[in-house]
Amino acid sequence: MKALIVIDFTNDFVDGSLPVGQPAVDIAPAVAAITKDFIDRGDWVVMAVDLHEKDDPHHPETKLFPPHNLRGTRGRELYGPLEKVYNDHRDAIYWMDKTRYSAFCGTDLELKLRERGITEVHLIGVCTDICVLHTAVEAYNKGFGITVYEDAVASFNPDGHTWALQHFKNSLGAQVVKGAEQ
Repeated sequence: MKALIVIDFTNDFVDGSLPVGQPAVDIAPAVAAITKDFIDRGDWVVMAVDLHEKDDPHHPETKLFPPHNLRGTRGRELYGPLEKVYNDHRDAIYWMDKTRYSAFCGTDLELKLRERGITEVHLIGVCTDICVLHTAVEAYNKGFGITVYEDAVASFNPDGHTWALQHFKNSLGAQVVKGAEQ
């Protein structure tokens, strides 16, 4: 069994306070289409969404990045066509707040996956070389099969994006595919 994990595809990460920019805008249709395909097949879909508190002195990202995905802000809302998919199918999507790069760190994600007998995770979203990468590494360490959709991940660092796609394949044994190949 498989699950789709949509990572941080929010306004702040696409064109807001910590923007991936055009690469994220370009993948928005694929992110929405892949999410809708998983819902239509009855697979489990998770929105793993970064959550931060304003000026949190204890969070390590406070020193690394500008404020982003702050609780209660428009920046934390899903971007573009994904927002419509979510609004049309809320009952079929598990919204999960996360406060670290990995969707597994400090969340109930592993428990929810195991409860459902899921052995394979499919990853889309941003940033390829940060949150998608850390989620993939932790999925690998927990024994899940991994598929990453290269046409539905993006980063503000082109070199990091390319490196991460190779790392998924060569070090994590992940399948790196295009959305049409799912």
